[in-house]
Amino acid sequence: MNKLHTITAGVMVLVMMVACNKYKAPGFDVDKPDEVAVQEDLDAYPALKSYINRGAHPNFKWGVALNLQEYLDKGVKYRLANTNFDELVVGYDMKHGAVVQADGSLALDKVKTFLETANKAGMSVYGHTLLWHANQNAAYLKGLLAPMVVTSPAYANDLNLAGLKDKSFTGWNLTNPGAGITVEDAVGMGTGNKAVKLVSAGGSSAATDLQLITPTIAVNKTHKYEVVVYIKSDIPGEGRIAFEGLNNNTPKIDWTKSGTATETFTTGISWKEIRFTITDFAGDNIKLHFDLGYKPGVTYSIDVNNLYVYDTQGPPLITNLVANGDFESGSGWGGWGNNSTRGITASGMGVGNTGKAFYVTNPSKTTNFWDVQTSYSFAAPLTNGETYELSFWVKGTAAGTIRPELQSANYSSNGFGQVAVTTDWKLVTIATTATAADRIRLIYSYGEFAGTVYIDDVVLKSNKAVGGTTTVVEKTPVEKTTIISGTLDKWMKGMLTVCKTNVKAWDVLNEPMDDGNPYELKTGIGRTLAADEFFWQDYLGKDYGVMAFKLARQYGNATDIHFINDYNLEYNLDKCRGIIEYVKYIESKGAKVDGIGTQMHISTTTSKDKIAEMFKLLAATGKLIKVSEMDIGVGVKTPAATAEHYKAQADMYKYVIDKYFELIPAPQRYGITIWAPLDSPANSYWRAGEPIGLWTEAYVRKLAYAAVAESLKANTK
Repeated sequence: MNKLHTITAGVMVLVMMVACNKYKAPGFDVDKPDEVAVQEDLDAYPALKSYINRGAHPNFKWGVALNLQEYLDKGVKYRLANTNFDELVVGYDMKHGAVVQADGSLALDKVKTFLETANKAGMSVYGHTLLWHANQNAAYLKGLLAPMVVTSPAYANDLNLAGLKDKSFTGWNLTNPGAGITVEDAVGMGTGNKAVKLVSAGGSSAATDLQLITPTIAVNKTHKYEVVVYIKSDIPGEGRIAFEGLNNNTPKIDWTKSGTATETFTTGISWKEIRFTITDFAGDNIKLHFDLGYKPGVTYSIDVNNLYVYDTQGPPLITNLVANGDFESGSGWGGWGNNSTRGITASGMGVGNTGKAFYVTNPSKTTNFWDVQTSYSFAAPLTNGETYELSFWVKGTAAGTIRPELQSANYSSNGFGQVAVTTDWKLVTIATTATAADRIRLIYSYGEFAGTVYIDDVVLKSNKAVGGTTTVVEKTPVEKTTIISGTLDKWMKGMLTVCKTNVKAWDVLNEPMDDGNPYELKTGIGRTLAADEFFWQDYLGKDYGVMAFKLARQYGNATDIHFINDYNLEYNLDKCRGIIEYVKYIESKGAKVDGIGTQMHISTTTSKDKIAEMFKLLAATGKLIKVSEMDIGVGVKTPAATAEHYKAQADMYKYVIDKYFELIPAPQRYGITIWAPLDSPANSYWRAGEPIGLWTEAYVRKLAYAAVAESLKANTK
């Protein structure tokens, strides 16, 4: 039994009070409690990484996962990580969802700071993760695939389209037809619409080698006109619109409202809007030249129904009773109820990932649907007995219901009915009839919806109005594949270019295998997806992994180590076999997979036989093997954990590390990462309230710490 020679605080006070007595040390021993002795033994262990013989194991990485900001704060966790480990993994902050912004740009400044901080501390960083289905900016990705919504201008078209609609080309000039100019049915935007098909010849290289000239357009030279064109091509193309009748007939133009004027615009397999204004008139008439001869062998399509040249100062055909319904320059909407918030999003969060949208966040459902509302006031009351059509795009962070209505000052109203909201943008077109002459505002009610609702392109018009038609253009499967391929390339290039100086190993592909069909890839088809889920494989197919590994090699360092990583490989051995087969498939397509990571979020009751069998299967691949995310639960929450639980946990930590070194050959041992160094707080997103770590939440070492230290010492000597 250890003895503790001590003096209590109470005794010390008593001694000081008896001032006339000479101090005499007490002549007795106090037994040191067992738990104190054990803790003193644990605290006497050196730092974990000190047990690794680097001479014998120079490439073995002993890693820890933590929050990026925790490391940048340089607090206790920063010191714990630097003292005990030699490689860092951040659980979220280097993933797509954390980095990719609403407009598709990559916010990497914080990642750069983290990498620099780790480098100064002598810590390596493992990249987690380049491609996964969760923790994605799914709203941005889905927005890229959303239908294009085209609303025709609310003005008369000054361009005569009759010669295109009847295919006669009456009034149109085809002097330079290249390899052919025709009008084709059912290939325009929307269902059944026509398009002009223009094909550049094999030797085409100059703008006018393929040219279509419009009929004469009469203009008011003191007015401003807008040109609207929707164009696509089968392969990347290039074009311009030149003029007759301007002072400068070949001006540089900001074709797509990017903020930069250029001589030409580019085209691709998706419809692109070309929209710009002209005022530089030399006379009373103009013509447009569609010059598409820059590149050979390109087939262009120009939609006929949405080809416009119109006077922006002419009489409108339709009046939207909701001014600024696209929310690009404010909203003019008020709102109230249940501590809800509302406002305008950042640019890029509107429908189709363009422009802005209006949002309302209701923290919880309320008793009445009208308890949370937004309101837009009309310039004048609506007409009694007239029917009004309301159209808008809507989506939410969850499924739910909202209710729009036309309302008077005394709260009487004409409702449009319930509108179901999903997590994807959808176009809603509904109507109601005003039954009084005092309807002065448009109201949306959100009391039945918990979460955030986004609304865009709100149009309220009388059914007597004409014009302002809407065309919805769905993306084709080929377009979707091309768009997602390009987006993946942009993401991988951006992340790897910034990180390549500091990061030499990556989880390129995370959790690809399906649990129920372990030889198949996961899919999001048929599932209700979380807001941050996006299954790349549903658009790119089985080769999405091939593409990921090739891009990682292309944009990273030639010597980077690339892993595929998954969970439950020790629980479901067929899943382990399935990921091994997928690695073989990836490599059969010309990509290189350096290693396989097994996460091992396990418990004290996990089958040790299956753990050993998993390591044998992985070792047989000849690949580098990493225990990538190890933490071990005890079957109960922290308040209920006993000494027996902690002993079993320590034994399991030691077993896993021992078996890794026993069954994975030395050249194949990349390393081990502890995913949760501390026990998980009760409010954590990860294994909430479970005592899974090597330290308690208060940074007190547990028995597991000693077990890990002893295992590292025994296996790396």
